[in-house]
Amino acid sequence: MAGRIEDYALIGDMQTAALVGRDGTVDWLCLPRFDSHAVFAGLLGTEEHGFWRVGPAHPAGGDPPPADRRRYRGDSLVLESEWDTPRGTVRIIDFMPPRENHAPQLVRIVEGVSGRVRMRSALRMRFSYGWVVPWVHKAGNRTVAVAGPDSVWLDTEADTYGKDLTTYSDFTVGPGDRMAFTISWEASHREAPELPEPEEALRTTEDFWRDWVETCTYHGPYREAVVRSLITLKALTYAPTGGIVAAPTTSLPEEIGGERNWDYRFTWLRDAAITLSSLLRTGYREEARAWREWLLRAVAGDPENLQIMYGIAGERELSEAELTWLPGYEGSKPVRVGNGAAGQLQLDVYGEMVEALHLGHMTGLARNDYAQLLQLKLIGYLENHWEEKDEGIWEVRGPRRHFVHSKVMAWVAVDRTVKLIEAGDVDGPLERWRNLRDEIHRQVCEKGYDKERNTFTQSYGSKELDASLLLIPQMGFLPPDDKRVIGTIEAIQRELTTEDGFVLRYPTSSAAGSDGAAENVDGLAGEEGAFLACSFWLADDLAMIGRVDEARKLFEKLLALRNDVGLLAEEWDSARQRQVGNFPQAFSHVPLIDTALRLTASGAYGV
Repeated sequence: MAGRIEDYALIGDMQTAALVGRDGTVDWLCLPRFDSHAVFAGLLGTEEHGFWRVGPAHPAGGDPPPADRRRYRGDSLVLESEWDTPRGTVRIIDFMPPRENHAPQLVRIVEGVSGRVRMRSALRMRFSYGWVVPWVHKAGNRTVAVAGPDSVWLDTEADTYGKDLTTYSDFTVGPGDRMAFTISWEASHREAPELPEPEEALRTTEDFWRDWVETCTYHGPYREAVVRSLITLKALTYAPTGGIVAAPTTSLPEEIGGERNWDYRFTWLRDAAITLSSLLRTGYREEARAWREWLLRAVAGDPENLQIMYGIAGERELSEAELTWLPGYEGSKPVRVGNGAAGQLQLDVYGEMVEALHLGHMTGLARNDYAQLLQLKLIGYLENHWEEKDEGIWEVRGPRRHFVHSKVMAWVAVDRTVKLIEAGDVDGPLERWRNLRDEIHRQVCEKGYDKERNTFTQSYGSKELDASLLLIPQMGFLPPDDKRVIGTIEAIQRELTTEDGFVLRYPTSSAAGSDGAAENVDGLAGEEGAFLACSFWLADDLAMIGRVDEARKLFEKLLALRNDVGLLAEEWDSARQRQVGNFPQAFSHVPLIDTALRLTASGAYGV
């Protein structure tokens, strides 16, 4: 059975990633890319669907013991786990070397610390998300598993044997002993990958992360959390293209046992602006440039058919399917691959796209004439479509509405473009678009604001709240000291937070529309946890309106939700006191960085 979501640590090579449990089990790994089929899918099923466990030997049928300690080696993505056993202490070093010209590799080095400890490696490879049992055989001193287009090669000096469709190795380590295991992927029609050099790979991997972290310009009181979040964002970046996946997993549930299970191994346009901002403000201009170039390639010259998400190389076809043979994480079905929300209309992405391009321009990224041309095309489309209903930022699968956040982001798109024209950096119909900006602003303030309760609402005519309204002051739609902004923040605190003070995205239960009829906003059954990004947004807003001590306390409560190696999923289940949703989640770590920067600038931190 898979562990709790927060029991996992991330390792990766910036083209794919693996999740390693506290008990030394790799329960999730897709090869060769983030969005490839999983070789180990035990996370969403059972051991029958693939896993790789390395750890102290334990009685057959018993649960493998969890590590007594684990940590990343300094500011790196090299994971160390240690077990104290009655016979001694042992350490396992797990990592994936950044790819250059070699095949994707996962390396596990077992190191004896004290005493003599009996160890076992159990490797069960299952291709196509646990569906296909490969042909496993010896090729000289190597073990290879082959099925269809894929082959995975196991290299180790330890003796191996097969039993119950699993490859085992039993061995003993004493003080200073080191035994390495490496799996490498290669297309099955190609020659075998080169023999790995685990110790050299370890050195180069540590060097890579040490050099990369030195670029970080943030040296404030939250540096540990900021750096770990930046490393996580880097790990979620597909290096060949610069695209960043929302998470390396699919179908980790927003509600344990529920149906809110989605594939996040794609790149969302709405992540663009906040990710660019975080990268630029912490010194990572090259990553920001690569991210902008990915955006331009993905969107191309087709703003009329702008998608909310794309594949990591800019692919547009993300058809959604269900993997019926997988029982799901803790019985949470269905397990989905692909994402049908890619075809939704979400007008807010036009604003986020323009904001990303604007940030790149204002912070001095190398000029890109196509970026400015695209920005004008986006506004040309919005000019004719901003008054349409859409599915909104949260990708609801219920009826389309006039979501306030979508209208606010349409205003952002026009506002940033007007400023670009005013600065003389591009030509455009200045007065017409100034008028358009004013018209959007007027409509939002008239139709999206509840005067009786002094709060903006989720959609026109609705009484419901939505955490995306917290972005109104952050986007500059209204100043932080505007009574409507303060009223909205306080309404969300009263009506949209959990008992422990974290923010829900919106009410998931049925709500009354403007005509009094009951409506289900998102078209899905069940509930979900507090959304961590929204909780960081609340901390930001509290700091912006001068309640900095309250902002700091909320921020530090959020930091305390991270697991032992500093990672966050998408949501927090307050009832179960555990992380839920896909993991680790870029959309949680990016606002963590932004809030840390804001609180540091305001001096709102403890000493």
